[in-house]
Amino acid sequence: MKLKVWISAFLLIGISAFSQSYKPLLDNLNEWHFTTCYFGCQTDVYFTDGDTIVDGNNYKILDGYHYISRTFLLREDVPNKKIYLKIATTGFNEEFLLYDFSLNQGDTFYMQNPISPFPQDGGPFILDSIVERPLVDGNAYKHFYFSPTPDNTISTENAIWIEGVGSLSIINAPGGHPDINEVGHLSCSFKNTEPFYANLDSIDDCIPLVLETKKHNLEKVVVSKQRNNHTCVLSNTRNVKSVTVFDLSGKALATKTNAGNNSISFDLSSYQNGLYFLVATGFGDTKRSFKIIK
Repeated sequence: MKLKVWISAFLLIGISAFSQSYKPLLDNLNEWHFTTCYFGCQTDVYFTDGDTIVDGNNYKILDGYHYISRTFLLREDVPNKKIYLKIATTGFNEEFLLYDFSLNQGDTFYMQNPISPFPQDGGPFILDSIVERPLVDGNAYKHFYFSPTPDNTISTENAIWIEGVGSLSIINAPGGHPDINEVGHLSCSFKNTEPFYANLDSIDDCIPLVLETKKHNLEKVVVSKQRNNHTCVLSNTRNVKSVTVFDLSGKALATKTNAGNNSISFDLSSYQNGLYFLVATGFGDTKRSFKIIK
């Protein structure tokens, strides 16, 4: 699906757009395109790929771009409109509050930009304004415009958030200034392969790359397990290259490779009772995760 967005279309959409209740950021499969122009423009892609549980909290796993280590984990407290980041590396257990979409105009927020091109402690920013603007679906979503407070000696540039999207800089830099000729600027955002945000100033169109491949590659894979039976079966696995079982700590317990078979079985009888994750890897190294309870 190809998306062409014209200024005139946005003007027409803006007239008929209506405001929505809070739009969660992590309620779908997400994909972001991030464009940087130095000597020609380059667009990188990052996306959520699977779920995990750490310290009793549910997280989405970031992958692609600077996140190929799969140690950047996002979680959303929907009732309180907050998004957190945890970096799952040895000896590092801090969780960062990245976004608070419950803020009101005039509120102060301390920006944290962990492991990004911007200062990790970005200092205090003031929320100058909240403006509802239409996105690709024609509905209006809140845009948050921040500037450093007068006493902020760390950051000097403004920041912009969009409800349901995150920062117009990279996702882990809520205090990052979006500049396509410097660090970069968000150009596209997708939810379940559908375009949600688009900025076509420096690119021609928004087409999902990873999620579209994943959708057609592994969408038919299903997992089943009968009660009182310790065998777990994955079906429709012709496009699956391998499956790995992980425990809640993220430790890989077993891996099976697949050579075109349409089903893969795991015997879980030796495992303790509890929750496990099965991660299926398809062609192009696309992945899909499943939860299974023994």
